[in-house]
Parts: sequence; structure tokens; C-alpha cells
Amino acid sequence: MNGHLRAVEIRYVKRFDRLDRLMHGLLMLSFLGLAATGLPLLFSTTAWASRVSHLLGGFLVAGRLHRTFAVLLIAVFLTHLGRIVYKVALEKDYGLLWGPRSMVPQPRDVRDLMHHLQWFVGRGPRPSFERYTYWEKFDYWAVFWGMAIIGGSGLLLWFPEAFSRAVPGWVFNIALTIHGEEALLAVGFIFTIHFFNGHLRPEKFPMDMVIFTGRLPEAELKHERRAEYERLERTGELGDLIVRPPSERSWLAGRLFGTSAVLIGLTLVGLIIYAVAAHGL
Repeated sequence: MNGHLRAVEIRYVKRFDRLDRLMHGLLMLSFLGLAATGLPLLFSTTAWASRVSHLLGGFLVAGRLHRTFAVLLIAVFLTHLGRIVYKVALEKDYGLLWGPRSMVPQPRDVRDLMHHLQWFVGRGPRPSFERYTYWEKFDYWAVFWGMAIIGGSGLLLWFPEAFSRAVPGWVFNIALTIHGEEALLAVGFIFTIHFFNGHLRPEKFPMDMVIFTGRLPEAELKHERRAEYERLERTGELGDLIVRPPSERSWLAGRLFGTSAVLIGLTLVGLIIYAVAAHGL
């Protein structure tokens, strides 16, 4: 906390607005809920899954909660798509489709990846990143893949009577396998690779607070995303993004929510490893 109080004298730059942070928070909540309720169903024959489901109210309640979190995730996803369409179609913000503010993969990302690999082995300087890095874009588009594969198979399993009018029965067997396997992949990736990149790497440990407070120190932006910092400085946009330091309330709320998410996620990864090692898939 002392470090936070001393940071009052540091200039902060706004990175995410309130809606960005709310959407990410709901995405985190829905994904954690899906993982916490879905894994006991997937590993229902194991002792730990039985105990976890008992804490949730039983397997029947876990299934209902799982579908509730699925609805929340779908709502967040559709809201995000609607926001993009609104900004591009009505506000003519074509920078979302291409350029430094876009999440669309671009040639620069390939160059950044190659330079990053060279930096890892001591064969070159650290790349100068823009607003979004290549690994952040990978994480972003992975959500679209997950919604199509995991979400699509989940809807098939949720409404079998309706879909059975259009697809043969063997499709549901495939959907059941895909839903479980892809969910394991998503949980393992988010709670290890994504958590490490976002929070657990040395320069961020124990947590990157920017997604919770929406702002970060100017010096941190300059160090981590020099290309973005220089662009904002060159265009005169940097001054408009200077904001007050995060409030103690938002800082504490973000720390509590983020820490809880990391601990729950790592616990679920440990349970997955234990279940696979002890019982297999």
C-alpha cells in the first residue's frame, strides 16, 4: 500500500475506459464460473469433482450454474461485437480495422514476434511494441475460436431436441468430445499462459492492475510500449490521456478480484493435472 501511496506523484496514462474494464470483468467472471462448474461435470467420476460439486449444491445445480455463466459469456461477446459494429459503421472509426489501435493481426506483429524471439536469446534489442502486442492479439482472437467451437458445441448439447431436427445423432457425440477437450485447452491456456503474460511475469508480478484501474504509469507505458508512447507524443494525444492516479478503492477492488481469479484459476489447473495423471481423460 505504501508503494501505491507514493505513486500519487507519478503521471498516469488512461488506457481503458469504464466499459472496457466492465466487459473484461464480466468476461473473467463468466469464464471462471464456466471453468469452476464445468470441470466437476467433466471429471464427475473423481472424488475431488464430487466434493466441488457438493460445494456448488450438487451436479444438477452445477449444470444450471454452468448454463447461466454461458448466457453471461454469450451476452458479453455479443455486446462486444455490437460495440465494434457501432463504432465502425456509425462513428466511422476505421482505426479499429487496421492500424496501431486495431486488434487485427498485421505484418508488424510478425516482425515483433521475430524480434522478440531474438531478444529472448540475446541476439537483439527488445522490440518496440505498439498499443497491442502479438500475444495480446492471439489471446483476443482465441476468444472468437472458443465461442465458435466450445460455444457452438455447448449449444448443441444444451438444446439437443431442437438441433436433432437438423443434424444426425452422431454429431452430438462429437460435440460432447469437442466441448470437453477444447474447454480443457482453454482453461489450461488462460490460467497459465495468459495469467503469466498478464500478471505473473517478473515485471508485472504479482499483478498488472491496468485492466482493473484503466490507467498505468507514464514511465511504464514508455518502457513497455515505446512505439505507442512515441506515436501519442508525436500526434499530441498523450497530453489528453494524462489522468489522475487510480483511487485507493479501485486499486483495492482490482487487487482483490484479480488475486481471487488467479488463485481460483491456478487451483483448477492443479485439479486438471491431478485428474489427468490419476484417472486419464
